[in-house]
Amino acid sequence: MNKLISCVPNFSEGRNTEIIDKIVESFRNKDKVKLLDYDFDYDHNRLIVTAMGAPTELKAAVTEAIGKAVELIDMPRHVGQHPRMGAVDVVPFVPIKNVTMEEAVAISKEVALEVSEKYGLPVFLYEKSASAKHRENLAAVRKGEYEGMAEKMKLPDWLPEFGPAQPHPTAGCVAIGARMPLVAYNVNLNTPNLNLASAIASKVRNIGGGLRYCKAMGVELKERNITQVSMNLTDFTRTSIYQAHEMVSVEAKRYGVSIIGAELIGLVPLQAITDTVEYYLGLENFSINQVLETNLME
Repeated sequence: MNKLISCVPNFSEGRNTEIIDKIVESFRNKDKVKLLDYDFDYDHNRLIVTAMGAPTELKAAVTEAIGKAVELIDMPRHVGQHPRMGAVDVVPFVPIKNVTMEEAVAISKEVALEVSEKYGLPVFLYEKSASAKHRENLAAVRKGEYEGMAEKMKLPDWLPEFGPAQPHPTAGCVAIGARMPLVAYNVNLNTPNLNLASAIASKVRNIGGGLRYCKAMGVELKERNITQVSMNLTDFTRTSIYQAHEMVSVEAKRYGVSIIGAELIGLVPLQAITDTVEYYLGLENFSINQVLETNLME
């Protein structure tokens, strides 16, 4: 029985293509590992890799990539729009085929132990792998970011599960865990005013009384002189792309702001796209089986 698991590590480098290439190389030409996608952005200064493979082989590739990031990324010099707490900010494992969530959690803990011992990296477990309720939410774990983690880790409630009790001097710390598939969806606004984008994001996200499975923040895209509402939809079956898009639109109108574009980061489940198409086209009795490629894959 073939087992498949996916990993979507986020690295704090979106500008230096030499470093990006060296990190991504960890997933290329590896037996039973497939590099599905990688995306990097100058303003966010962040690299997101999506890889899938057999558990043992994928664990080895992820561990190698983490080692390269620890070696090559200098966090004291890192500046970017996206929150981060280390050279490798977050490493989520996602069960895909013949892998249970419990197995994904076990794999995440194995990688956490290995990178803490091998690279001297403090590791926090989050989402389904979290050791306590207050550590489940990535935003709570990351709060304080790289610059504030040294003080945060002095608190008894925020000692890392693995590794030293202080950040790595150049690589900070990392969150590793297991979760369900996530959709990273950003909506661009026709304003350079970050305060407006942040105000809109605060109404859309769950913690602000918005959509249950939505995390959102305002981001400034200086090169384009615009802002965006950057969102993570943690359960697209309960908070859809179209719901997030429409709520951003509604909240933007309060400030006289318009949507001028949107983007998906990394890979997205087909169902998330077909749900959105069905909504905006008003399709009746639509089924995913009507998608040509779905039938070809069977």
